[in-house]
Amino acid sequence: MTETTAPRRVGASLASAARSALYLLSGFPLSTFWFVLFVTLLSVSAGTAIIWVGVILFFVTLFIARGAAGLERLWLGIVMGQDVSHPYRPLSAGGPLGKLKGMVTDPATWRDLAFLVVLFPVRLFGFVFGLLLVTLPLSFLGAPFWYWTVPGGIQVNLGLDWSIDTLGEALIAVPIGLALAVPCVAGLRGLGWVYAQLAAGLLRPSSVRALATEATELRASRARGVDAAEAERRRIERDLHDGAQQRLVSVAMELGRAKAKLDSDPEAARVLIDGAHSEAKQAIAELRDLARGIYPAVLGDRGLDAALSALAGRCPVPVHVSVELPQRPPTVVESTAYYIVAEALTNVAKHARAATVAVTVQRHGDRVLVEIYDDGRGGATAAPGGGLAGLADRAATIDGVLTVDSPEGGPTKIRAELPCTW
Repeated sequence: MTETTAPRRVGASLASAARSALYLLSGFPLSTFWFVLFVTLLSVSAGTAIIWVGVILFFVTLFIARGAAGLERLWLGIVMGQDVSHPYRPLSAGGPLGKLKGMVTDPATWRDLAFLVVLFPVRLFGFVFGLLLVTLPLSFLGAPFWYWTVPGGIQVNLGLDWSIDTLGEALIAVPIGLALAVPCVAGLRGLGWVYAQLAAGLLRPSSVRALATEATELRASRARGVDAAEAERRRIERDLHDGAQQRLVSVAMELGRAKAKLDSDPEAARVLIDGAHSEAKQAIAELRDLARGIYPAVLGDRGLDAALSALAGRCPVPVHVSVELPQRPPTVVESTAYYIVAEALTNVAKHARAATVAVTVQRHGDRVLVEIYDDGRGGATAAPGGGLAGLADRAATIDGVLTVDSPEGGPTKIRAELPCTW
């Protein structure tokens, strides 16, 4: 540990202990308030259910419970940095009664209510031990400032008959407080972590709900992938029909006319053959471009670095390419990364008015990170039906994520995270 990092680590430990102390000490008053509130509401609801007032009050209680649990999630995120997503099912659009039915039948609502009622004794334990871990070292560290306020001095009951009633004895207590601070800080951090994990486990979506949400997202991403593939197929068909096919038809017609004139007018036939030859070369070029758009040969032969370098060479804006991968990723990941960069560079050339572009591809754990940065005017958005939205859909087909950061005035940063099994 260097001299510069030691104070930072100490500061980080103290900050973490302070957050844990705040969470532990604030948890008990909050849980006491929720416990009293919901026990009262549930009791009144049960007692007045026979006259239907209790039924209405019970629905109100569930609604308040969901709001209170939301505040607990917010507080957990602010103090302990635990990001807990909402676990609720989407409410139906069947009017107020349908929404009430969805709220009552949602298991997450009952888990919220149980959390707010049952956690009271657990948080009492955390409050007592958290208060002890905070006050024990502080009482020794602050002894020189308050020993004189206690008649007869500060009585220390640690197996010793010690009374701190002079300034010298109070100063001796300071190093004892420093020694106690080390285990107390560690204890606060550990206890705060345990309680944060417990609260997060009760407040986050259940495993069944999480799996259902994941399955829904997967179905949506697969549907977007199918739509993207269908749009690509239509584009290829359109390019073939309007481009190479028309040119090949023209070649056939020119050659037919040349054949008819070959004996009677050889010079005219030569002109027609030259025109057919030119059309054939144009058709070959269009077919080559079309094939490159489907799957470029350089990508399959030489990998992502060479393919992206070829893209950069054709871009009118200077592009710096950096590919740092320990080995070639699977074909589907390579092709997805290639098309993301290709579409991004096309957008830069058309709209960004950028002076330079940087393309970075690197490994990050079990993912391939693709970043395209340009210093253009910004304002790019992944609008539905747009090119960037199509890239997000293409990334989603392999469970990847694409984000766009492009404020007005620039710069623009497109980041894609593609899962990869190496």
